[in-house]
Amino acid sequence: MASGLTPHERFLFDLNGYLVVRGALSTDEVAALNAAVDAHESDAVSRDATALRNAKRVGAFGAKGSRRDLGGMLHWEEPGFRELLAHPKLAPYVTALCGAGYRLDHQPMVLLQDGGSEGFSLHGGPMRSDEEFNPELQYRCVAGKPWNTLVAMSAHLVDAPAGAGGFCVVKGSHKSNFAVPPEWCAGLDADFAREHVYQVETKAGDVVFFSEATVHGALPWTAPYERRLALYRFANANYAYGRAYLNAWGGAAEKCTPAQRAVLEPPFAPRLERPMAPAEGDDGEVVVATRAAEKKAHDVSVFGTDYF
Repeated sequence: MASGLTPHERFLFDLNGYLVVRGALSTDEVAALNAAVDAHESDAVSRDATALRNAKRVGAFGAKGSRRDLGGMLHWEEPGFRELLAHPKLAPYVTALCGAGYRLDHQPMVLLQDGGSEGFSLHGGPMRSDEEFNPELQYRCVAGKPWNTLVAMSAHLVDAPAGAGGFCVVKGSHKSNFAVPPEWCAGLDADFAREHVYQVETKAGDVVFFSEATVHGALPWTAPYERRLALYRFANANYAYGRAYLNAWGGAAEKCTPAQRAVLEPPFAPRLERPMAPAEGDDGEVVVATRAAEKKAHDVSVFGTDYF
């Protein structure tokens, strides 16, 4: 059975807004994922245009080089990135953070960076820059269970030791009542960046889960090798931020297992016969709640459709 978060992990996620699962992926899995990236890296798109840059050139997050974004891995012949959708070691965490029947919300992608490339200004958070409540990015803990509108999962394919740059957070900001001042988000205050922007150290095979309500970004990559991580965003069963589901993920479900297909379902409530992504991932069984035939027939007579 999937166990979800341990009491220690639950405490740390509630405290900081993120959690590192050390060694979640085996050496063989990391090697297979990197080999798949090697085979498709020529398709990566560089963010060279000014409008695509992720940080101001000056400040804590800026650098000369550009990040490269690689998508489409749900369609690759190599199965590794599809396997992350319902990985038996990862699915319990997504279920615990998003709720039963979690779903993929954004198209996943691999982030690639050479040494000397820019980071990403701070973003996310439960408050908008105008100090208004941001309903799209929220975290709550209710009845001892964490709940997020949107959870990111980043599978790290290379080491990111202290000082290498990469993923960073403002710890505890998922519970903020005020927006981060814009000059701090841009990295223009060296004292704030030094004291409050925390680089999360990781090794290849580590997986980081973080609430999109946690203010986060990336520091410039300084290591002498390419930065690689696979980024997924998940939501609860009946919530959507992204729109990728509108085109049925480009037909990716044809290559998926039943559990992986359940993760690709569009947003709708579990009681409306949703195939539920199992908390055990591909080790579990997809269960569909049964709705009364009389109610379904009534919907057809009223609306002319199977569901309201």
